[in-house]
Amino acid sequence: MKRCIFLINYLAIGLSFSCQYEFPEPEQLSPDSGQADFTKMVTIGSSITAGVMDAALYNRSQQNSYAVILAQQMKVAGGGEFNVPDINAENGDLILSATGGNLGRLILTLNQTTGSILPTPIVPGDALTAFSGDKTTLNNFGVNGLSLAAALLQASGNIQEPSNPLFNPYYARFASDPGNSTPIGDAASALANGGTFFVFWLGKNDVLPYALTGGAIPELLTSEQDFSLRYQTALGTMLQANLEAKGAIGNIPNINELPYFSTVAWNALPLDNTLAVLANSVFTDYNNGLDNLATAGMISVSERDLRKINFTAGQNGFVIDDKTLTDLSEMGLPSIRQTNIEDKVALTTGQILGLSPGEDPTLIYGVTVPIGDSYILLPSEQEIMEEKINAFNQIITTTISANEDRLVLVDTKNLLERIGQSTETANGIALSNSISPPYGVFSTDGVHPNARGSAVVANHFIEAINDKWNSTIPKANPNAYIGNDLPR
Repeated sequence: MKRCIFLINYLAIGLSFSCQYEFPEPEQLSPDSGQADFTKMVTIGSSITAGVMDAALYNRSQQNSYAVILAQQMKVAGGGEFNVPDINAENGDLILSATGGNLGRLILTLNQTTGSILPTPIVPGDALTAFSGDKTTLNNFGVNGLSLAAALLQASGNIQEPSNPLFNPYYARFASDPGNSTPIGDAASALANGGTFFVFWLGKNDVLPYALTGGAIPELLTSEQDFSLRYQTALGTMLQANLEAKGAIGNIPNINELPYFSTVAWNALPLDNTLAVLANSVFTDYNNGLDNLATAGMISVSERDLRKINFTAGQNGFVIDDKTLTDLSEMGLPSIRQTNIEDKVALTTGQILGLSPGEDPTLIYGVTVPIGDSYILLPSEQEIMEEKINAFNQIITTTISANEDRLVLVDTKNLLERIGQSTETANGIALSNSISPPYGVFSTDGVHPNARGSAVVANHFIEAINDKWNSTIPKANPNAYIGNDLPR
């Protein structure tokens, strides 16, 4: 078979728009802290709290996290300084790198030949270094990859000992006592030391790793029992650190709706008629075998139809492994099918789809070589995710209700749903649940918000805090924060 190389067009981005995005300034009331006190705010959370964007933690991303923006807005309502463990990296170290190496943050790159726009890393990236500032003055304890269990564990090893299986370099670089301290313990200590308000946004990484590996590793999902115990322990530690401090608590958004799973379409494989006919010839025996098994009653007609491979001229679903199909390996038939509209495709699929894994031009990912389970969230895996998120969010809501005088829920799940439905606006401009400039609120990794999205998230926290304690923290103007850079 002739080698086919397809460059997947992730985005339909017109390049004619201006770099300036006009948002009217919102009306603001006179700033006031109301029944809260923002003199010293402490934040504890995962990558979104740390400021990860474009699959990396770097200077611009860290300085434009929702936590930093929230602290900036709080300043005029009595808030104080907000210190972060400076990363000192212009491009950062690519977190989601599948190949390793010194790769920096993702940027949108235009292929001048094909017109395709792809998130690609900056080379070289920046090595992760230890924080050299004063750890006792830190306010932000956001750590990339931080699950509830990791937040409660003694520090993930010493920064000089990355072989430790619990090692988390993003915490170890600023841990108060590497090897002995914990992220939640450090945040609680900061709150006890003159803190007056805290933001707690943990739980996402008790679900997200399962999603990012396409549901291939069920063990990455935390059990509801463990989640409840760990959540109450972690939040209880913050509440006990300062009995007067109030707090805003973020819940878990619907991870199925992240643009990481919608940027590459389920039918992202383009074929002309000649290639479609040639590809179909490879699956003649496979399709005939399915017909015979359906006739014999060994599989249902509906499963036969689901499993059949049929390419046509135009956009096609691509061939994937599906572990939920009936095991027909003893009959010599693999558990494969083509993607359909119900599948969620990982952003990283575009890096391999249509390419050959080696020198043999007849081997093509998505055609003659199935795309692996780690790249696809199957419908059953999406259901598992949604059930977990709903269960975890109920635990979060119940825990907050037991401390409703001191805590307010910030419903980030609802925020993402509104953005996905194009009903969320920023000063009159509809936001997009995408990585497309100018109004896409997600960075190029499809998981973390960009700076403009972070301002929207900060505003969502501000709304909840103001409503709860009659504060008048002014909202940020998203126009003051950059979205994704235009394609290079």
